[in-house]
Amino acid sequence: MSGAPESSPVALRGGAGQAVVYPVLFLLLWSSGFAVVKLGLAYAEPLTFLSLRYACVVAVLLVLVSVMRLPWPRSWSAWRDLCVVGALIQFGYFAGTYLSLAWGLSAGALAVIVSMQPLLVGVLSPALLGERVGRLQAVGLLLGFAGALIVILSKSRVEASSLLGLGAALAALMGISGGVMYERRRQPSQHPLMASLVQCGVGLLLTVPLALSWETQVLDWTPTLLGALAYLVIGNSLVAISLLLAMARHQRAARVSALFFMVPPLAALMACWLLGEVMPTLAWGGMLVAMVGVWLVSR
Repeated sequence: MSGAPESSPVALRGGAGQAVVYPVLFLLLWSSGFAVVKLGLAYAEPLTFLSLRYACVVAVLLVLVSVMRLPWPRSWSAWRDLCVVGALIQFGYFAGTYLSLAWGLSAGALAVIVSMQPLLVGVLSPALLGERVGRLQAVGLLLGFAGALIVILSKSRVEASSLLGLGAALAALMGISGGVMYERRRQPSQHPLMASLVQCGVGLLLTVPLALSWETQVLDWTPTLLGALAYLVIGNSLVAISLLLAMARHQRAARVSALFFMVPPLAALMACWLLGEVMPTLAWGGMLVAMVGVWLVSR
């Protein structure tokens, strides 16, 4: 989210790897994150679990930043920008996703909703960023929203009690869309690891008070919870982000963006395998319609 990296937590070299291995590994790690979060939520309350994840990520990043001797932000505007993006994405997006899963929304439906981020940005960009939306993109917007609606309605009998979860997912969508649009308005200059440290620190500072106020902070320290936490900290927050940054630096932006078209179906497959979630046939059709819409908008 904050520019091309000078380096990353993992060594990312080699043309063949960047072309094949990195995209496949990134998709597997990122798409499975929805189901893994839901696995962990069986043993921890959502905001408590998210606070624990942020605490671990911040601890790891502090070590990396110290070892690499990266400079801290030097201006008020740099701190402000990092904190705003951190509040929108690390708090708004991730708190929304954790709460939506805890409140009954399926991992597959959540993946479809939050993947509408390019569509929402396309709707708001003309007014907020002065960007023009062409006819092809307008068609994509309609298809994307129609596809998401089909997925939600097709699963209404399975998730009739998850209206709160749906609301939290929409809040998560607004958070990540706002963060992306804010990034577009500025020229990021901070090293990605330092940016991630500050932004995750903001997420931690905003999440912990709510967890202390609303939840019991009781954790059931099972192997499943520990495995889910380790996977989310290392697999999602460190390795997957490093892969994404490496691909963004060495590949075309359109090719990297196209990866996200595959996230909803892969997330649904992972949820079916790990959680036993059922995706009706109509939902798969709606997912395909939504993916085509996102592709048109991204073009």
